[in-house]
Amino acid sequence: MVPASVPSGIEIAKHRGARYRLGPELEICGYGCWDHYHESDTLLHSLQVLAALLESPVTQDIICDVGMPVMHRNVRYNCRVIFLNRRILLIRPKMALANEGNYRELRWFTPWSRSRQTEEYFLPRMIQELTKQETVPFGDAVLATLDTCIGSEVCEELWTPRSPHVDMGLDGVEIFTNASGSHHVLRKAHARVDLVTMATTKNGGIYLLANQKGCDGDRLYYDGCAMIAMNGSVFAQGSQFSLDDVEVLTATLDLEDVRSYRAEISSRNLEASKVSPYPRVKVDFALSCHEDLLEPLSEPVEWKYHSPAEEISLGPACWLWDFLRRSQQAGFLLPLSGGVDSAATACLVYSMCRQVCEAVKDGNQDVLADVRTIVDQPSYTPQDPRELCGRILTTCYMASENSSQETCDRAKELAQQIGSHHLGLNIDPAVKAVVGIFSLVTGKSPLFAIHGGSSRENLALQNVQARVRMVVAYLFAQLSLWSRGARGGLLVLGSANVDESLLGYLTKYDCSSADINPIGGISKTDLKDFVQFCMESFPLPALQSILVAPPTAELEPLASGQVSQTDEEDMGMTYAELSVYGRLRKLAKTGPYGMFCKLLVMWRDVCTPRQVADKVKRFFSKYSMNRHKMTTLTPAYHAESYSPDDNRFDLRPFLYNTGWPWQFRCIDKQVLQLERRQQDLDGVD
Repeated sequence: MVPASVPSGIEIAKHRGARYRLGPELEICGYGCWDHYHESDTLLHSLQVLAALLESPVTQDIICDVGMPVMHRNVRYNCRVIFLNRRILLIRPKMALANEGNYRELRWFTPWSRSRQTEEYFLPRMIQELTKQETVPFGDAVLATLDTCIGSEVCEELWTPRSPHVDMGLDGVEIFTNASGSHHVLRKAHARVDLVTMATTKNGGIYLLANQKGCDGDRLYYDGCAMIAMNGSVFAQGSQFSLDDVEVLTATLDLEDVRSYRAEISSRNLEASKVSPYPRVKVDFALSCHEDLLEPLSEPVEWKYHSPAEEISLGPACWLWDFLRRSQQAGFLLPLSGGVDSAATACLVYSMCRQVCEAVKDGNQDVLADVRTIVDQPSYTPQDPRELCGRILTTCYMASENSSQETCDRAKELAQQIGSHHLGLNIDPAVKAVVGIFSLVTGKSPLFAIHGGSSRENLALQNVQARVRMVVAYLFAQLSLWSRGARGGLLVLGSANVDESLLGYLTKYDCSSADINPIGGISKTDLKDFVQFCMESFPLPALQSILVAPPTAELEPLASGQVSQTDEEDMGMTYAELSVYGRLRKLAKTGPYGMFCKLLVMWRDVCTPRQVADKVKRFFSKYSMNRHKMTTLTPAYHAESYSPDDNRFDLRPFLYNTGWPWQFRCIDKQVLQLERRQQDLDGVD
């Protein structure tokens, strides 16, 4: 959330009658500042925004809970700053920092480790002048208003084994707040909802969760899912994906329902009698009033989950929109091959156009202003997604002598159905020119394997085609609008899926090299489900023929006009197997031997131990041989927990001994033992 959104959200909350407003984690500066947290400017500007909020009439008569970095005794903390009527009530530092996967909070912040203790925080002079306070409480405390008790958690603290809400609830805290900076991963919403509802099922209470939503300038998309729960039930659900910069969720609940719920849980009350108390900050303010007696109470709702295919259609599309409007480019250029991956990427842009048109139809003036800037027409109002897609998406089929007519036709048909501006061109002159330079210098002419060439020649001739396509894509991205008399340039979209990246089944600096890649964190299996969803829901019948066609790079000569090369034959494994390898490598944290042991059981009905060993060794050999390609991987939307992204998520060497001698010997030894045991059993029979 940008600072301008904070007062807007507070104003909406007040208009709806709220008396406590919770915002997402580090909302004042934005969660994704990363190493900018080390800069004193970030602290200074956060304080300046806080001063503006304290001074604003919008923040009067409502408890405001905002997130920002705070330096206390020369130590940086990730904090909640809670204030009311120009007075800071409490600065509550985060106690459990997220430091796995994409998170690096320990790099920038220090956790507050003194449970149930506070210190005096000396306010900077610019804040003292506004609040007339010299010091305020800093630490692990709760707020005691005239009618209830409120305690804070910050994001990761909900996910820890000993979450603060447990002891806070036992100590009489009735309202728990959680400010989050939680990014989207496919199928993650279930875990988030389960944690919140379980927190209030066992202990009773009201739980408020506010999460950032949108792209914060990198590979992550923060997916909202704000919620309000009480006693194990959800009473308000925020959207997971939308183009709205501000979303406010409110509910009217009865505190007596919390008290009566807790009253009959004797085991909870026994624990409560032994808990150590929290410091209480007394607040001369109430969240309720006598007139509330006539207010209708909110009713429980059933959480509506998106299917994974729906998540893909919405999350990466919103990320693309944020990236497009903030980069101030005029649209996208996508090399469209006629295969599933590039078709899925095209569908994401089309889905983005659908969401933009829907947002404008619903009266979102910010989206309307952004789209008018992008298309450079101040009076333009998008109504038809196909028409908008024609303005901001250019697709390009780059044929060669190895391309089939079928892939060309599939790309053209899909482009017509989504409305993109479609180009068709042939790269053979450029490929022949590049190979000709080599032949001129060396006197050698490389050949494809089918024509008698070696494997080195065959691979080099495939790679030069792929790399020429990347050069052509960037040329057209820079100049295609110029050639049509329009302003601006285009962002080049990549379309390598997570499984291909994991194995390194791509050419370094080919069309996988782009400005951004919306499908780079999505598996081939999920992409096929997404394309099926688009075919049925949008609808786009051209996708039917794309779905049933075997995936192919079309970099080797055709055989009698037909494709002679398929991806799975090239890789020596199926995409389904690749997903299994990826999850075992990253999520189960297995090396070659550990993966072999797990797959022995998983595949015992379809593979012998020796076949499992061969598959594992083939994967790890190719994975390690190609790991260097991850260092140049295009920034991709993070959607899958086994992403091989080398930049921040999957930190491993990129130079390996690809023979894995010790590990592979352990596997071979185990295979021999298993085969001998089987022979002994067969002998007994």
